[in-house]
Amino acid sequence: MIDNHELPIGFTMELAQHSDVLNRFAKLPQTEQNAIVNGAKEIKSRNEMRNYVENMFQ
Repeated sequence: MIDNHELPIGFTMELAQHSDVLNRFAKLPQTEQNAIVNGAKEIKSRNEMRNYVENMFQ
C-alpha cells in the first residue's frame, strides 16, 4: 500500500471500518494514495475523518 509513510491512526481505523473504501484505496496508484494520505494528515477530529473516508470516492 503506502511505502515508508506512516498512516494517520484515525485514517487507518476508519479504513478498517469501510472495507469497500479500503479495497478501492489499495488499488490506486501510489501518487493518488499519497495525496489522500496527505489530506488525511490535515484532519483533526474523528467525525471529520469518518466523513473524509466515507466520501473519498464520491
